[in-house]
Amino acid sequence: MMANSGSNEAVAVIGNTDITSTESENNLINTMVERGSALLIKLEINVSEAEKRTGKNTVNMQETYTVYLIETRPAESVPEGSTPAAPDTLWRRYSEFELLRTYLLVTYSYIIIPPLPEKRAEFVWHKLTADNLDPDFVERRRVGLENFLLRVASHPVLSNDKIFFLFLTEEKGWREAVLETGFQDKVDSRLKSLSASFRVKNPDKRFTALKQYSDELNTVISQLLRVRARVADRLYGVFKVHGNYGRVFSEWSAIEKEMGDGLQSAGHHMDTYAASIDDILEEEEHYADQLKEYLYYTDAVRSVCRKHELVQYELEMEAQDLAHKKQQKEELATGTVRVFSLKGMTSKLFGQESPEQRESRLAALEQSIQEGEQTLKEKNTECQVFVRAAWEDIERFKEQKDNDLREALISYAIMQISMCKKGIQVWSNAKECFNKM
Repeated sequence: MMANSGSNEAVAVIGNTDITSTESENNLINTMVERGSALLIKLEINVSEAEKRTGKNTVNMQETYTVYLIETRPAESVPEGSTPAAPDTLWRRYSEFELLRTYLLVTYSYIIIPPLPEKRAEFVWHKLTADNLDPDFVERRRVGLENFLLRVASHPVLSNDKIFFLFLTEEKGWREAVLETGFQDKVDSRLKSLSASFRVKNPDKRFTALKQYSDELNTVISQLLRVRARVADRLYGVFKVHGNYGRVFSEWSAIEKEMGDGLQSAGHHMDTYAASIDDILEEEEHYADQLKEYLYYTDAVRSVCRKHELVQYELEMEAQDLAHKKQQKEELATGTVRVFSLKGMTSKLFGQESPEQRESRLAALEQSIQEGEQTLKEKNTECQVFVRAAWEDIERFKEQKDNDLREALISYAIMQISMCKKGIQVWSNAKECFNKM
């Protein structure tokens, strides 16, 4: 469960379901962005199309890849009868979106960075392909990449980033600009983060609860997507079987005189019903993609938690080092050694230090302690600032998540109800056909 920022107690994350059918139907591609905020006040952003290209990669080998067209135009009202200004356009590969997101992850480690859509299809049912060049998959990824840009552009902090703006507006020179920031030098190694997670002595309970919640949410959404894929397989089979009904009724109608028209009409209804499953499952994929977005969001949440553990670990190490130096100073000043040390054994074997040597060491330790106290103060401030900024973004994310998932699940339920009603209508129509025979 997710921890509340005001206490260490766990709180529920699923909101109420008070939403109208009209709202849910308008939520097919759920971006949950605030059009009146941040960069979106000034700029309209679209990923309008995808294009397959062939070229040579970095090792001079031929490859086929997909590029996406980003369109931007000033978000200003157009007088009635006037033609909107042509948008500025540029092409980006998926790998460039990945570079942008990595830059944002490193630069804004206290923010839950929106995820990119999947690189290769996951949780697919048998009719879908895992080929990342498949047109249907590329189209869903296009929608996901646009959603990513809108998420970033609507964020109160990320939307003001200069590199993000260059990504949207400068086709050439952007990669060089992002590399010049030196963000790669700030990347925390996974080994370092893993070490911090195991060695932190006083973890923040809120972040511990958040990390646990993120793991559990990942598990739940993964299971939901697997169930949905199995249901889609079975549903596809059930609908297509109705096509067999249609074929049999049509063949039967050919040998009947009085019942022929009724059987032919019933067969037509069955054929129409069988053919509708393709559009239904394609619509379902949009809802599945919304769930996948939050599946990948869980890793972004864990990234913030790992960064907090690292900041906390560095603070504790600095406090431990300072305490050790103060103990050394006390032992040197009093001439007593509380614990076994190589220095103590050396003094016993070769005699005590001269007063001048002791004074010199004391002065050096005092200087080191002062520097350590200043460093500890800075680390403590850094930790406090991180926690405050991170939890502010976590609260924003919680509200977004609750709204998005509630609307997606309700819209999915409404779609299922509509599908069942269509099935009832088909059999009702077939019944009318049989009654007329």
